[in-house]
Amino acid sequence: MINTIIIIGVVLLIVLWVVSIYNNMVRLRNNRENAFSNIDVQLKQRYDLVPQLVATVKGYAKHESELLTRVTEARAACMSAKDINGKIEADNALSSALAGLKVSVEAYPDLKANQNFLQLQGELSDIENKLAATRRFFNSATKELNNAVQTFPGNLLAGAFGFHKEPMFEVAPQERAAVEKAPEIQF
Repeated sequence: MINTIIIIGVVLLIVLWVVSIYNNMVRLRNNRENAFSNIDVQLKQRYDLVPQLVATVKGYAKHESELLTRVTEARAACMSAKDINGKIEADNALSSALAGLKVSVEAYPDLKANQNFLQLQGELSDIENKLAATRRFFNSATKELNNAVQTFPGNLLAGAFGFHKEPMFEVAPQERAAVEKAPEIQF
């Protein structure tokens, strides 16, 4: 009788332990998905702003159509991405295209002084800052989930419940060299 009670108690403790680990991983996965939803909100604002910015620049930079086409195509790819990893990849391509647009704009002093352009550029800058903050939060949530999946005792159960290491939101490979290079300051 006492042996049966001990066995039932041990089994119950193991079941509670497994349920606790599983519930923690679900919470962490949901936190990561919520963090990406915050990124999605900022990306939607960015996607809505890009056509206005492109139209304004087109008025001044008619011969820059290849660059503007790249920005427009990158935006379309972002809008059609279906999963988190696809959205991350598409957003990196859009960030790269927008960086090219910013460099191109330097050749147009009249454009840089245009009120519409300045307002759009300010809004885009604000959105980029908010995106950076939400990406940091997303990466923090991803790190927490990855830690739970990869450390003991969670790693014993993660695979069985379909949890695995998730990718961080990182700088696109084509932008890596530019990010690692120190900025040049001229007076």
